[in-house]
Amino acid sequence: MARILLIEDDLQLGKALHQGLKQEYPTDWFRSAEEGEDALALTDYDVLVLDINLPGQSGLEWLAVLRRRGVALPVLLLTALDTPQERVTGLDSGADDYLTKPFDFDELMARLRALMRRRATYVPEQLTHGGLVLDTRSKTASYMGESLGLSLKEFEILRLLVEHAGACVSKEIIETNLYGWDMEVGSNTIEVHISSLRRKLGRRHIRTVRTQGYVLELTP
Repeated sequence: MARILLIEDDLQLGKALHQGLKQEYPTDWFRSAEEGEDALALTDYDVLVLDINLPGQSGLEWLAVLRRRGVALPVLLLTALDTPQERVTGLDSGADDYLTKPFDFDELMARLRALMRRRATYVPEQLTHGGLVLDTRSKTASYMGESLGLSLKEFEILRLLVEHAGACVSKEIIETNLYGWDMEVGSNTIEVHISSLRRKLGRRHIRTVRTQGYVLELTP
């Protein structure tokens, strides 16, 4: 079943949206971009409902960062601002749709269903981060212009790390994405792939966070 990530800092609205959304889809609700970043590192979502006016990093700022990293998650922006320029800015920052507060909940649900139907075709051809370039069609990668010669499994691990660059990606998340929930995986299989990636990319660029997972550390 599709899963929704809701980022809304207003307590009353966030609670109401969370209650309504989870009647139809599993929904996780957080109140800042920083919390949303952590959630994306741990869970695969089908759509992001994102408020623009957030404490700390704004919704638009975070969205721009996600798109620069190649994160292809469909995004529906929520905002109290309804000028043409605000809509243009939101869409140019990488949003797929835009809804002005106050809004009708049924319309919100209809827009979300439309976004989720389109997700299967919403895959960027290229992901870039800090001199690293991943071609999602050919499953090849290069760093600072030099081909990395990755295996398919190594490519998929690196893609996960790029999509969550700067955040910790757990071994369990990597295993699930590479092998699925039902397949048994050797206890050191992921470590072997990570070791090979480090030899090709550079050991300092993939940091192990003890008991938690791995972090890609490149300067964008």
